[in-house]
Amino acid sequence: MGDKYFFLSDFHLGAPNRAESLVREKKIVAWLESRREEMAELFILGDVFDFWFEYKKAIPRGHVRLLGKIAELSDSGIPIHFFTGNHDMWIFDYLPSELNVALHRAPIRRTLAGKTFLIGHGDGLGPGDRGYKVLKKVFASKVSQWLFARLHPNFGIGLADYLSARSRKANRDADEIFSGRENEWLVQYCEACQVQQPTDYYIFGHRHLPMVINLEGGGTYINTGDWIRSFTYAEFDGKSMCLKSAEGKAKIHGDGNPDGC
Repeated sequence: MGDKYFFLSDFHLGAPNRAESLVREKKIVAWLESRREEMAELFILGDVFDFWFEYKKAIPRGHVRLLGKIAELSDSGIPIHFFTGNHDMWIFDYLPSELNVALHRAPIRRTLAGKTFLIGHGDGLGPGDRGYKVLKKVFASKVSQWLFARLHPNFGIGLADYLSARSRKANRDADEIFSGRENEWLVQYCEACQVQQPTDYYIFGHRHLPMVINLEGGGTYINTGDWIRSFTYAEFDGKSMCLKSAEGKAKIHGDGNPDGC
């Protein structure tokens, strides 16, 4: 087992179609294998799937290469943390039981090599986005989940894929624009947290933009970007934190990488 901690998110496997998703999935699996010997712990920060729902006796088809690689890494003794995102919040017990991953539905605090971290997907945090926050509560309710489970998978998953594609198209431009730290809700959330409980690093996904922002009250906010355009991930070696791209260079928004990376 290695001595580095890795953080990555927002694969959106299944979108926009099987062929393009498969290309991304193979890249992710190859990257995971290439870092296997370095891994002390792996944090996968949500929206791994563009949609996921676990029926009692069925799960969405596909993604077997990634699921198999996660199981292989876990079986080798590497601790793996899997966070639900806004696209795959209906993960229940399949991944924890089959892949032996720790499933998280909210941000967690960790101390790694003497540094403090707040780690999560990032959806619904900070000010604004009230409509989504209401919708998230609806989707998180047992009643909504029970009702959706009554739909036949062919219809239910097909409907979810259609709605997800519409949402992705509507938000595509916003996902590609960095409009300044003062307009980033997660930055505001992290700075409010820093007042209450100072933390060295805040690691989130969701935003789809690789960002490194030094907070006014100390600490650093890092957004891991995505594996659709930037193919970025965060790496902590026990001393310094770096945001890197698996495909060479990616534009890093904000103040640049901390610790001279």
